Amino acid sequence: MITTTDRLILRHFTEDDVDALFLMNSVPEVLTYIPMAPMTERAEAEKLLHEVIFEDYRRRGFGRWAVEHKASGKVIGFCGPKYLPEFDKVELGYRYLPEFWGQGIGSEAARAAINEFKPRLGIDETIALILDGNLGSMGVARHIGMEVLRRDTFMERDITIFHKWL
Repeated sequence: MITTTDRLILRHFTEDDVDALFLMNSVPEVLTYIPMAPMTERAEAEKLLHEVIFEDYRRRGFGRWAVEHKASGKVIGFCGPKYLPEFDKVELGYRYLPEFWGQGIGSEAARAAINEFKPRLGIDETIALILDGNLGSMGVARHIGMEVLRRDTFMERDITIFHKWL
């Protein structure tokens, strides 16, 4: 376990989370502002878990964290750090299933996550890359004290880069 809040547990992903990863990456509504096609096979989630998430844990000592809803015991999204070599910075990224949008869960998890960055990981600066139009994610970034750093492009999409010193 990484940390907890009143409603959430942030923890490392495990093999048991493949179905949750598949779900959050197969719902088109969730991927509206994510530059990827929806997953269509569970094997894609297994590959993501092993070749990206677990590889980040091995290589960097950190990576995206599963967000588990205490009341249901289910993984409802992710929130956590990922090193982005294109920017030479650690990004705070987050994604949730639609039924949990608009409940303050994004801000709750993001605040808990960045509170762990410096003491647990030695990370003293973070960014968030947010695609144009993603007002929900921009709201989370602002709510946790991030400020607009600049406009840019990433994966051929226009983005706003938010920034925060920790």
